[in-house]
Amino acid sequence: MWGLCKGSGSKPYQAVIDTSGPACKCSCPSRKFPCKHAVGLLLLWSADDRAVPAGTAPEWAEQWLKGRRTRATTAESGPTGAASGPVDAEAARRRAAKRAERITAGATELEQRLADLLRGGIAAAERPGYGLWEETAARMVDAQAPGLAGLVRELGAIPGSGPGWPMRLLEECALLHLLDRAWLDRSALPEQLAATVRSRVGVPAAPQGPAIRDRWQVLAQYDTADAKLTTRRIWLYGRESHRTAQILDFGAAGRAPGIALPVGLTIDADLTPYPGAGRLRAALGERYGTGATPDGPPPGGTATEAVERYGRALLDDPWLESYPTTLNAAIPIPPKDGAEDWQLADLEGELALPVTPGAAARAGLWRLAAVSGGAPVTVFGECGHRGFTPLTAWPRGAKEGVALT
Repeated sequence: MWGLCKGSGSKPYQAVIDTSGPACKCSCPSRKFPCKHAVGLLLLWSADDRAVPAGTAPEWAEQWLKGRRTRATTAESGPTGAASGPVDAEAARRRAAKRAERITAGATELEQRLADLLRGGIAAAERPGYGLWEETAARMVDAQAPGLAGLVRELGAIPGSGPGWPMRLLEECALLHLLDRAWLDRSALPEQLAATVRSRVGVPAAPQGPAIRDRWQVLAQYDTADAKLTTRRIWLYGRESHRTAQILDFGAAGRAPGIALPVGLTIDADLTPYPGAGRLRAALGERYGTGATPDGPPPGGTATEAVERYGRALLDDPWLESYPTTLNAAIPIPPKDGAEDWQLADLEGELALPVTPGAAARAGLWRLAAVSGGAPVTVFGECGHRGFTPLTAWPRGAKEGVALT
């Protein structure tokens, strides 16, 4: 389908749609995709097919459609020639080796900058301002190590984070130094730990191993965003395999990621894990159906067991900030006497976990308190060195959880 739409300019916008895709193109300057002109043409056609009569496509529409057919034919035929496979594999190996050299150079430079920082004194780190950290992060981007760049940017925000920042900065510098040294000595590491290091540095990896088919229960879903990217994290629990997995999906700034799974949904699907020791990330594969009724909370434990699980996970991934866990009987305790921190008191143990500080963690805390009503509830969340971040709660005896994010 094609059509002309009068806009603010002197010439009407040219909108064309290939319904077999579906795909579309419009000459308007909108950064939304599909734009409102393409959506309007689709709505017009779906409401009354007589409103879009048959006809011969104009040249501008035919050129776009012809280009799409050519690209589709090329993709289906694939590369030709007997030597294309080995040549492509060798080229990929050379690219990977060249990238590793760049990351090594970046990690070596970062080690020198950390040494200079410690030599000059942690307390003096706030004098240069954020510009020095941003310049260092840009150097890591040039070295094709986006993971290192992200960690450096986090360092730059610590000097202005309030009392006690020198200790926090020292801790994060130590973890960054550990990651640098792990990359530089990765050949001596066990393969799974080396895969974790590559992932932390920012080297892309594909899912590996056989797919795991299970009835996966959606425990939580939430988004985080920065200036360039929106990241969606979805936690799943396998009802037969008793495995916990995380799906990551990404969208450009201002756009939502493509995968959306509401809390409480159960899907019969394949998940393929990514490489790395202690990493729970997996790729969502074929889906076979959905469950009709909520399955209730996953098996949980006490607060002490949650901290122990996080400690064991650190053996496999020393840079892990938190680990998924479920508390069987937790009572949310709002701050008292002017304090700002919430707590989760464990009815089955003697430990009360602090709730992770920050606005993101507090967004659903009063909702959690309302769900609890002072009684113990089952809470799924992320337990880490900064505290516990509650994500979903189930009142006693309830099968359906309440999302807190």
